Amino acid sequence: MLITDDFLPVPVPESLSATYLVPAAGLPAVSARSAVRGLAGRLAEPVHGLARQMLDSPLMSVDVRPIGEFPELPPDLLTAFGASEPQLDRLAAASHLVVVQAEYRPGWPPAHEWAARAVAAAVAEAVDGDVVDVFGLQFLDPRAALRSLPDVQGRVRLVDWVLVPYSSGADGLWFTTKGLRRFGLLELQAQGVPDHLTRAWGAVMTGAARRLLRDWTDGLAGDEVPAFVQLPVLATVTGHDIAVAYGNPEQHGATPPVLLRLELDPATDPEADSFLSLRPPTGHPGPAGRYFAAACATLFSGIQPDVRYARPGDAMSRAIATARASLGDIRARFRAGALPPETQLVVKYGLPGDDGPEYIWAGVTSWDAPERVVGASASDANTDPTVRIGSPVVIEAADIIDWALLNPTGVIEGGWTQAILDAGTPPTP
Repeated sequence: MLITDDFLPVPVPESLSATYLVPAAGLPAVSARSAVRGLAGRLAEPVHGLARQMLDSPLMSVDVRPIGEFPELPPDLLTAFGASEPQLDRLAAASHLVVVQAEYRPGWPPAHEWAARAVAAAVAEAVDGDVVDVFGLQFLDPRAALRSLPDVQGRVRLVDWVLVPYSSGADGLWFTTKGLRRFGLLELQAQGVPDHLTRAWGAVMTGAARRLLRDWTDGLAGDEVPAFVQLPVLATVTGHDIAVAYGNPEQHGATPPVLLRLELDPATDPEADSFLSLRPPTGHPGPAGRYFAAACATLFSGIQPDVRYARPGDAMSRAIATARASLGDIRARFRAGALPPETQLVVKYGLPGDDGPEYIWAGVTSWDAPERVVGASASDANTDPTVRIGSPVVIEAADIIDWALLNPTGVIEGGWTQAILDAGTPPTP
């Protein structure tokens, strides 16, 4: 095994397994084989054929067990990962579980996951029930489970397979992935992430997972399963990685890539998981959180800081008027929690300077009073040395000239002044 400073050897498990459950009130009246046959024409190949082949092989088992024979699923964790009350009620009322298990070697395609999920979803759809993904401790609607499988071009959305939960720590947020072990790869983690980057950094983690998973499966492409795969110590993450992971490959901009250093953090407890930690490149000054904030600013650079303009009556002035006229509405949506999922509200405001105002963006963290916004700066200011990426800022609403909603692929709403700067023409209000 070749070990260099540029690559990190990551151990490969000998085999991988997947387990899915279908809670049922009574014995199911349909067999797994007939349920899977019913997906003909609805499920793309090769997954449909793969599911049928694995059903007829020792690599997959489908058992119906009384629910008392299976370890209890923790309702609190299921709720934390999105379970609804009706789903939990159906689980509590179930007398039996259809248990679908599959095993396969590490590599691509992950036949154990694709086939087991397809079979479980087919059975759940036939009995009008739910799918429980045991690895992710998630309830899946059968139709959503089927949509998560590869399309006719073999594409999947990584966000349907990998979650990015986070929790608070002494130095900021602790992010982890939950799902890479499906493919044999260690989960990722990042610590010390600034609190205002919950959505943005979750997207960066997902993009990093996509990039590393591609390197991982490339290393497993041979006939023999290796003992280790060499992953690059410096992982490159781009806006394209994020867009593809979210299933929107056409919605990525030409953003510069960012570098993240990969370190192996082995578990000291035999029962705990080891992680691959994402850190700033060696030699980066300052705390990790500042580098993470700069990485987010780079990857979501559909908004640009440090813009100066004046010329009343031109298109830019009309764009500002459009943005300001809708501040009340976007505040109401923000406070009501009515913004689209996976979005971040940012505002552009002016800082006084010798040569006129300097306009920068900030992520909104709270907006209790109509006249005042509390946020975190999205960039370093030239005119005020106290305004740095990630630093808290209090913004007077009178100073706001624009707002935008960002998702992992860029600006999805607002950003009127930025559209003019990018395209030279005003957007349609």
